[in-house]
Amino acid sequence: MMGLWLDEIAMDQTYELGSYAFTRENVMAFARKFDPQAFHLDDSAAAASHFGRLSASGWHTAAAWMHCYVATNTRERARLQAEGKVLPEGGPSPGFATLRWLKPVYPGDGIAYRGVVTGQRNLASRPGWGMLESQNEGWNQDGEQVFAFAGKVLVARRGDWA
Repeated sequence: MMGLWLDEIAMDQTYELGSYAFTRENVMAFARKFDPQAFHLDDSAAAASHFGRLSASGWHTAAAWMHCYVATNTRERARLQAEGKVLPEGGPSPGFATLRWLKPVYPGDGIAYRGVVTGQRNLASRPGWGMLESQNEGWNQDGEQVFAFAGKVLVARRGDWA
């Protein structure tokens, strides 16, 4: 995670992951391909829906989080490698919980994403690895939280590798 070993990651550490601009074009393109519901594709249908106007798919907000996470992780790993640090192997995620779409995301919104470390533990079942837990969020330009989930990812422990 961000090029760090589990032993280097502090509780409550916050990662600013950047932002994603939701445009009419990318909202509709995502919806056409992955979530073709009328309130994501048609202005009249959206106006008659509980959203009141065209809105982004919740899955689009989640995919945008992943886009920002991967970009930030890649950038941080490259920076640390350039400094000559030995980096851990990246680990998989065993899943997430409590995915919530708290407010609609509309074309024209910019969502800023971040993650906060909420827990970590060693894994007896996978020597050399630990489980990192985080609370991940998205906030719109008006300071309103629109997206959240609790994530988990496997992270290598330095003591076992280097």
